[in-house]
Amino acid sequence: MKQLLLGAEAIALGALDAGISGVYAYPGTPSTEITEYIQKNKGDCEQPVHSTWSVNEKTAYEAALGMSYAGRRSLVCMKHVGLNVAADAFINSAITGVNGGLVVAVADDPSMHSSQNEQDSRVYGKFAMVPVIEPASQQELYDAVRYAFDFSESIKLPVLLRLTTRLAHSRAGVESAVSAVSRIQKTLNALYAPERFVLMPHNARRQYNNLLGMQDKLEEDSENSWLNRLLPGTGTIGVLAFGIAFNYVMEVREAFGLDYPVLKVGHYPLPRKKIDALFNSCDTILVAEEGYPVYEELLRGYFGNTHIKGRLDGTLPRAGELNADSVALALGLAKKEVIPVPAIMVNRPPELCKGCGHRDLYEALNTVMSSHEQHHVFSDIGCYTLGALAPYNAIHTCVDMGASITMAKGAADAGLRPAVAVIGDSTFTHSGMTGLLDAINDHSPLTVIIADNDTTAMTGGQNSSANGSRLLDICRGLGVEDAHLRAIIPLKSHLAENIAVLMEEISWEGVSVVIAQRECIETAARKKRNPAAKA
Repeated sequence: MKQLLLGAEAIALGALDAGISGVYAYPGTPSTEITEYIQKNKGDCEQPVHSTWSVNEKTAYEAALGMSYAGRRSLVCMKHVGLNVAADAFINSAITGVNGGLVVAVADDPSMHSSQNEQDSRVYGKFAMVPVIEPASQQELYDAVRYAFDFSESIKLPVLLRLTTRLAHSRAGVESAVSAVSRIQKTLNALYAPERFVLMPHNARRQYNNLLGMQDKLEEDSENSWLNRLLPGTGTIGVLAFGIAFNYVMEVREAFGLDYPVLKVGHYPLPRKKIDALFNSCDTILVAEEGYPVYEELLRGYFGNTHIKGRLDGTLPRAGELNADSVALALGLAKKEVIPVPAIMVNRPPELCKGCGHRDLYEALNTVMSSHEQHHVFSDIGCYTLGALAPYNAIHTCVDMGASITMAKGAADAGLRPAVAVIGDSTFTHSGMTGLLDAINDHSPLTVIIADNDTTAMTGGQNSSANGSRLLDICRGLGVEDAHLRAIIPLKSHLAENIAVLMEEISWEGVSVVIAQRECIETAARKKRNPAAKA
């Protein structure tokens, strides 16, 4: 059956058809739709598929690894910066190896459409010395996921599946090979192998040597992979195209009627024999890879700088996404004239939704902070980060998930008064709790404002791991004093009261937590439209 699917949805369908028993993830654009598709379609499976959201990417990866150790197939999904959070478990799982198939779907975000950096996850795959799969189309994503689960079980290693925003969020027809009724999960088969799975030094050294010993076999697998193939051609210029960049190269090739040779690579480690053959047949090679020049840099060291063009020498732009125009220019081809698209709408920066509770929170916070000479508020990652923009200009720092509390603590330790952190309910449970515990243990004078909108709003309204009274209980359990654990309702009618509470707690020379509790208006509207969503 053929379906019109996002790239993210093609991964999800492929994983279901491969017989996964669980998907583990924390929502993060552009990977969120993978898990959401499985949540909506797992009812088509005869056996249950675990698909609730995890607290963060580290817990997601470790749960997926546990399912693999039990002998069943698991998919773990995250965006590129999420792999930073899961890195400890990911790197070490390459040492232990796996039992049931384990595929790590990581969605990179070149051009930073909704991210802090352009990080390239292939670096992690190379670092961990595990296979990386990088499909070029939605159909390849579907086929590659099913292949990756089989491959993972055959080599007993996790397999990293890399995609990028453009592929994750574009649609194409995908032909599925398995009907929903014929999906078969692996039987429970927990492997008792402490010599592999217990990473005490004597086991880890042996397992690491085993991983090193597998590299020639992994390269041979890549050499023979259906994801790596040479399109023969003539001329002295050849193109080495990785993942989605292959599409741009082929678009240029066809548009200009060229037949230069193209080596498509979608399976790592590099297929050395195929690359040697391409380099030996051409005077110049254009390396087209989406993201960092990971393999261009490696190949320059192997073949020399004069043979290779790409991002490092400016032939292709160093930052941002590639496209057919940038590839054409890199090949010395004139950009085709196109009819300009008329400007029918002026671009505008994003803003907090009309009626959002964060607006009322920042109005109160700005009033309080205006009476202090130091105006530095540490924020976290969520829709409340938009408080950095006009008209609020209420926050001054945002670096990574959970950093607001720990940065505020460091500033308080340095003598800054007041030191204020703003963090969302989902981000707090993701990676803010440990920072709060540090502050409590050190009796640091700071105020933490938890903007509790009862959901993970920035990525579409997924369930938050804790909100309301559970947040109060967590903060008490960590050691926040009841006298300085306050709840407010961010509404215009409560403005004077909220200002008074914030002023009192910001003046306190100790740890205080203020929880601003008001449901996201978008989530509330969806529940009103669909009462079943309240369940």
